[in-house]
Formats: sequence, C-alpha cells, structure tokens
Amino acid sequence: MKILILNGPNLNLLGKREPEIYGRLSFDDYLPQLRERFPQHEIHYCQSNHEGVLIDQLQAADGQYDAVVMNPGGYAHTSIALADCIRAISIPVVEVHISDISKREPYRRHSFTSEACVKCIMGKGLEGYALAIETF
Repeated sequence: MKILILNGPNLNLLGKREPEIYGRLSFDDYLPQLRERFPQHEIHYCQSNHEGVLIDQLQAADGQYDAVVMNPGGYAHTSIALADCIRAISIPVVEVHISDISKREPYRRHSFTSEACVKCIMGKGLEGYALAIETF
C-alpha cells in the first residue's frame, strides 16, 4: 500500500516545540522507525506550514496513493478549505494529533478536518501515526 503522511504547520519543529506536549523526537528521526515497522507499505512524507501546499498535496495524492495519514496541526481548528478537500478526494484520510486535543485549550477542541476523515487518532504521541497506518 502506498501511503502519504502529510504534516501541517509547526510539525517541522517536533523535538523542539513544547517537548512536554509533543515529545523530544523529531519527525525526521521518527520516520525511519515507522518505515522499518511497516516495510510492506511504501510511505512518503511531506510537511508544510502553508495551507495551500497541504491542499495541493491532498489533491495530488488522489489516485496516486492508497491512503493519507494527516496531522493538520493548527489548521484542524480553522481550515474549512482542508476539510472540503478531504471530502473531495476519493482516498481515505486518517487524522492524527500527537496530543489529545479534547483536553487542550478550548479553541483546540474542535477539528473541522477530522469531521471529513475516516478516523481521528489523538493523544497517542508519535505512535498515533503507526495506529493510523494500521487502520488501512
């Protein structure tokens, strides 16, 4: 199975950004572990701080990938455009949040994008990405 992992804004700062919430491991350090754990899958990765780039990546993934694992970061709480894009493509998208957004600040508790996804995994740290891949 060909899977795209798509990370949104500030996730390039994993390992540095609020390590008490997000951990001390960067995604670049975690990705080889994930690929080793799932050798039967072809895992591609993209991170962007720009909403339009994430939308372009989702649109391009349709028909090129079998599934998407997406952590939209802060765009989960604000982006109707990302949610609309997820609804418009024909491949399943599982949303991942490293922290449990339901227990965070009030403005983080609602995810527009998760409403368009087939599943949302939150509060499992980086392990959430592996759990998302196991969904497929």
